[in-house]
Amino acid sequence: MTHAPTPPSKLLLRALAGETLPVPPIWMMRQAGRYLPEYRATRAQAGDFLSLCYNPDLAAEVTLQPIRRYGFDASILFADILLVPQALGLDLWFVTGEGPRLSPITEKGGVAALKPADAIHEHLAPVYETVRILARELPSETTLIGFAGAPWTVATYMIAGRGTPDQAPAHTLKEENRPEFEALIDRITEATIEYLSAQVKAGAEVVKLFDSWAGSLRDDDLDRYSIAPMARITAELKARHPGLPVIAFPRGAGERFVDAARAIGADCIALDDGVSPEWAAEHVQPIACVQGNLASRHMVTGGQELIDETRRIRDAFSGGPHVFNLGHGITPDADPENVALMIETLRETR
Repeated sequence: MTHAPTPPSKLLLRALAGETLPVPPIWMMRQAGRYLPEYRATRAQAGDFLSLCYNPDLAAEVTLQPIRRYGFDASILFADILLVPQALGLDLWFVTGEGPRLSPITEKGGVAALKPADAIHEHLAPVYETVRILARELPSETTLIGFAGAPWTVATYMIAGRGTPDQAPAHTLKEENRPEFEALIDRITEATIEYLSAQVKAGAEVVKLFDSWAGSLRDDDLDRYSIAPMARITAELKARHPGLPVIAFPRGAGERFVDAARAIGADCIALDDGVSPEWAAEHVQPIACVQGNLASRHMVTGGQELIDETRRIRDAFSGGPHVFNLGHGITPDADPENVALMIETLRETR
């Protein structure tokens, strides 16, 4: 006699399984970050950003801080999307006030000089240990999310060696040396599958793919280099870990969020604030759970506008599965009191 699987009890897992809840679960991109004084204190203790990422005890601590303060329904692993390029063999460092720097692949001998995808695990072992600590220490009702950057976004940094306004170096390589570019996308895709699979083995219950620069791809390029790699990663992870929920974030996709929802195979599509919740409720939510999409600026400005927008988004998505979140990460100038106000407003009917 076979038995139906036990339905999930955690709110985030219920929403990702397609359940419409009276009050959506809530978490926040970059919820462990510089807007919190306790984060700044822990980062100072670590010495620098990369040291914090690779110190499992301190990385777990900053991941837990917003859960203690706010009681979010989910916690996302504290790490950085550029740890994978570093594990593949590129040099990585952070410049204060300017952000990350990588040795570009063109200076390191190209894709052929990168390590194989399955050779990343020794370098990333501290990240997996952070996941194990969190799996033990998070409250029983809090879902643990693992994550990685999607191949296109990671490639833009590996090609340019830094963040760029328009991802021009990556677009140039794509047009001038398509075989090399596609080989890079493939290598990152394979490494991302390995990385996320290891996070799941360590205790992550959900994984999220961040394609922060998807919006700079157009037409067929969006399909081939953003949507298709995320679909491949999602399919392989679900084959290795049956029942694993996946959230995909093709930021800036606009009306193509609909195509992404259909093609990626993710359980949830995260939305930026460039689309209205009313439009997304009509066009995206019937296909998959949606996540989002309060504008990050409300965490700075607060007030009645924050209350009104929180209610508007909650109500617009009330007819289907929804995870409340921002349309992008919280910014360092955000007021922690505004985060509390957002949560209080969202849960006023719980």
